[in-house]
Amino acid sequence: MVKHTPAWLALALIAAAPLAAAQHGAAPPLRLAQAPHDMVPQTPMPSAAEARMQMRFPQPVRVGDLIGLPVLDDDDSTLGHVREVVRDPQGKIKLIVSYSKWWGLGGRPVAVPLEVVVILARQIDAVDMKPAEFAAAPTWTPGADRPIAPDEIIRIAIGRR
Repeated sequence: MVKHTPAWLALALIAAAPLAAAQHGAAPPLRLAQAPHDMVPQTPMPSAAEARMQMRFPQPVRVGDLIGLPVLDDDDSTLGHVREVVRDPQGKIKLIVSYSKWWGLGGRPVAVPLEVVVILARQIDAVDMKPAEFAAAPTWTPGADRPIAPDEIIRIAIGRR
């Protein structure tokens, strides 16, 4: 009969090996680098919505293919249609959606961050923006935002039902 070493004991022995070697004049112990507590990161940390978008496997899409697509809520009700795609001065991409409570007909333009939507075939699902947030969003007006050309490729998260 063969006796097996418990996993916790094996891990403890592996972790203790560098320390034992260092005490007997072998290589110095491994030291991990740690940033000072007051250090400001060089690259900004992604927001929660951006992190969720990255987990949804963003895929390339031509901007012109997004124009006119319906934007749906969780109940598959149409909130509006994509009018145009713009980039704000910070480089964030926004969909300009004609939001209306009445099946997305007519409506006022609302800027929807690309991070809060997913594409589902020939429609867009607002997964991280509720209908109440669409209603409360300010009316978008052209200004510092730059329109993105219809032939430009951007990345949008994909979703499924």
